[in-house]
This record gives sequence, structure tokens and C-alpha cells, in this order.
Amino acid sequence: MTTPPADPPITLLIADDHPLILAGLASLIASLPGFLLLGQAGTGRAAVELYRELRPDVVLMDLNMPEMHGVEAIERICADDAQAKIVILTTYQGEDSVHRALRAGARGYLLKDSGFLQLTQCIRQVAAGRHYLPPELAAQQAGRIEANRLSKREHDILLHLSAGKSNKMIARSAGIEVGTVKFHVNNILTKLNVSSRTEAATVAARRGLLGAF
Repeated sequence: MTTPPADPPITLLIADDHPLILAGLASLIASLPGFLLLGQAGTGRAAVELYRELRPDVVLMDLNMPEMHGVEAIERICADDAQAKIVILTTYQGEDSVHRALRAGARGYLLKDSGFLQLTQCIRQVAAGRHYLPPELAAQQAGRIEANRLSKREHDILLHLSAGKSNKMIARSAGIEVGTVKFHVNNILTKLNVSSRTEAATVAARRGLLGAF
């Protein structure tokens, strides 16, 4: 009986500016069946160059990279290859950085303290052409998409609200009625899925919305 041929290994490129992280990931990948490490990059620029040379199935990319930020490296790789499969593997950077990296073309996101099984699951899923986000990050991104539906007027009022202004002060600054301000504030709270003005300001700052328009 003929043994079916084994699937080819998933090839990987790691980009991280910490030698110990690179060494640890390289050792881990070497111990896993079905994975093959093709290269390691210590800068964003090197990651772009090595991708062009090696064409790995999946890239594990840190965001805080010297010479070229991880988001820019992702943009350049995806400009060269629209089918590039990149996973952000980094310390927590905040929702704005996650959002920018995903818009740049990354297909997955993991924190460096993620478990072994989560890492391998993410790599396999992205290699298969799917996207991967941990549930809590997926919820955050869904929330940001909803928040980005704020109108220009709502965003302007959110800026005033985040500065601690009352409805009367906002109305005076914006040249509108207090009742209109209340209407927009209620819409903002609904779209941000929050219950108070203070929480709205906190969420807006965390999501990078205060400078989004």
C-alpha cells in the first residue's frame, strides 16, 4: 500500500529586533513538525528584503522595528505581493496600531505571551489563507469599525466632550442648540457602546479616534 506524500512544511520568516526573541522562536519552530524557518530579520528593512528573496508562506512580524516600523514593512511587503501572509507577533501596542497593521495587510495578530497552541493555530490558519485574531482583539476591532461610523459632527462633539466640556459649552463652541448636542452625545455613546461621557472619552483615546478625522 502506497504511503501518501507528506504535506510540504509551512515556511516562515521571523522579524524581531530582540536577539533572544529571535533565538527562542527559531528554536521553537525547529522543534515543530510541519514548519520550516527560512530566515530571521532584525530590522523592518531587512524583513522586506528577505521576504523578496525567500518568499516564505508566513511572516511573524514585530511592530517596533528599527530602520523601518513594522506597519511600513507590512505595507511594502504587501505592495510587492498582495498574497503575502503576515502575522503581527508583538507586545500589546493598543488598538490603533493593531488597526493600522491590519489595514496595511496583516492577516493575524498575536501577543508575544500567547500560548504555544495559539501560536501554531494562528500560523496554520493564516497559511491556509484565513485571518486570525484572538477573540478579545476581534471584539475590539469590531468596536472600532462601529466607532468609525461617527459622522464629522459627532466626531467634533466627541473632541469637545473628551476635553471635559459640558453640553452648554459644546453648544456655544459648535454654534448649535443644547438639545442638538444631547442628540449627538447619545448617538456617540451608542456607537461607542459605552454608558457615560467619561467612558466615551476613555474609549476614544484608546482607539485613536481623537485624531482620526
